[in-house]
Amino acid sequence: MKVADYVIDFLGQKGIKDIFVVYGAANGDLIDAFVRTDKTRYVCTAHEQGGGFAAEGYAKILGIPSAAIATSGPGGQNFLTSIANFYYDSVPGIFITGQVNSKYMRPNKKFRQRGFQETPIVEMVTPVTKYAKTIINPMSIKYEMEKAWHISQEGRPGPVLLDFPINIQQEEVNIENLKSYSFKPSKDTSYNLKFIDNQIDSFLNDLHNSERPSIIIGGGVRIANGLEELLKVGEKLKIPMFPTWNAIDIVTDDYEFFGGRFGTYGGKGRNFGIQNSDLVLAIGSRISGRLFGSNSESFLRAAKKYLVNIENSQLEKKFQEIPFDENIHCDAKIFLEKLNSKIGKVKNFSPWMKWVAERRDKYDPVKSEFFDIKEPTHPYAFIRILSQEMEKGDILISDCGGNVVTVNHAFESKKGQRMITNNGNSPMGFSFAGAMGAWLASDKKHNTVCIIGDGGMTMNIQELQTVKNYNLGFKTFISNNHCYGITRQFQRTKFEGRQEACGPKGYSPPDFVKICEAYGIPTLTINNNSEAREKIKQVLNHKGPIVCDVNCHDWDNYEPRVFGGKSIEEMFPFLSREEFMENMIIDPILERKDRITSE
Repeated sequence: MKVADYVIDFLGQKGIKDIFVVYGAANGDLIDAFVRTDKTRYVCTAHEQGGGFAAEGYAKILGIPSAAIATSGPGGQNFLTSIANFYYDSVPGIFITGQVNSKYMRPNKKFRQRGFQETPIVEMVTPVTKYAKTIINPMSIKYEMEKAWHISQEGRPGPVLLDFPINIQQEEVNIENLKSYSFKPSKDTSYNLKFIDNQIDSFLNDLHNSERPSIIIGGGVRIANGLEELLKVGEKLKIPMFPTWNAIDIVTDDYEFFGGRFGTYGGKGRNFGIQNSDLVLAIGSRISGRLFGSNSESFLRAAKKYLVNIENSQLEKKFQEIPFDENIHCDAKIFLEKLNSKIGKVKNFSPWMKWVAERRDKYDPVKSEFFDIKEPTHPYAFIRILSQEMEKGDILISDCGGNVVTVNHAFESKKGQRMITNNGNSPMGFSFAGAMGAWLASDKKHNTVCIIGDGGMTMNIQELQTVKNYNLGFKTFISNNHCYGITRQFQRTKFEGRQEACGPKGYSPPDFVKICEAYGIPTLTINNNSEAREKIKQVLNHKGPIVCDVNCHDWDNYEPRVFGGKSIEEMFPFLSREEFMENMIIDPILERKDRITSE
């Protein structure tokens, strides 16, 4: 068997039914290998970045590593952003690149280049991969493929890259003579279970003495397949749960103990619930600056804090922006299983849950007056209507920047839905290409919906041809405000209102309807709130791919949000001092007179 055939057959046997590729001479044998297997197929994208983004959507839906293949030189380089996406969002994936014939590869770093389109791709991607290697020995192929597959999923998942010179792809190997990979648990998957038991006992003792306990849920709970155990714990504790943006399809809006959304763009509840807590357990989150803002000392200032994370580096207090009192090194599922087994009789926290729910419902970012605006379409009203029309089992893929803020402020998630974006790397243009992979990985019985801004759509607009070629039946809504909204809002705060390079100066979008028609893809346009619901229904009921251009012209007002230096409950637009105080149980630390602005 040729090495190239072994590689493709291996990926197919692992359950990867679609592999995203862009053809080039240096990966020709790998692509040709698809004709000799019925276990998988290639999906040709128009750009390697689009293929990598599609692979991410595929992996996030299926929960197994996905795969993408590029040629040497610029082909592999175009994978870099996609690989970083996988790395920072902890997504397992196998990236494969072709390489020049090994005898023409540069012998050392003194040579810039010897072979045509030769690139040291392994060195380039090493900082954002868990493992990367150029395969020189064809007899190591079984070992290296098994190793890559294992490493991509072990501990905190992530991408690996294997680089194949042309001549190695063509080598014949006897499968019976190939060596297997035998793995040993890494430090990040070896846990001190006795110590964890003691830490859980400590938490339960603190819970008994607590009046206002809360749980922060991060995306690591899904990565660890801990959703079932989380719901069991929730049913026993009956305390507010606050999802990070990576977990809003884990702790959904219709969940009985949903506490709201929090952070610098905190949604329902305006952070009052989390900031008034006296005990917080954070599971599967690294607690980034997007959660607490620049005023880190004010975050959870009255709470004893427990953090559960699979990665030891996240638990070292000297590196924590928010020092946690108790740091628990454990896989989220294992921790939840052990916690669930230890929970006995729990005191009644229903008054606290009621208090949090009241603020959650009172401080909804989507205001009734948004729906009364005649033109253009208000993006918050549009997203709320879309969330009402989407069903359980549907998939929503959102883009970065202002696009993801409006979605996470306004979309009310339902149990069984999936909500995907890339939060760690957060590149514009992810969601359209990501939706290609998500749709292919889906059951096709429910809708896959892409939300993207005009700026993001422009970034990977070439993938319209991929959608056409493969009849990828997901639905796309372009939230078209004709500007880079989130950065323009930032400029008003930071640069005395000067708006450079964000539109209309320096940026303007094309006519997406005409472009989609050129690609042969059906379109609709939403011009205002009054026609939004009916046209959303038309899009969702359409058979096959469709793009809807939503006119939100010149809108860039993302609220509520936290200004620099403020604590996260001091969100703009500011409440009066009286209303602010009504929502504070703990000492709000208001010694400085400029702490609260009354308007």
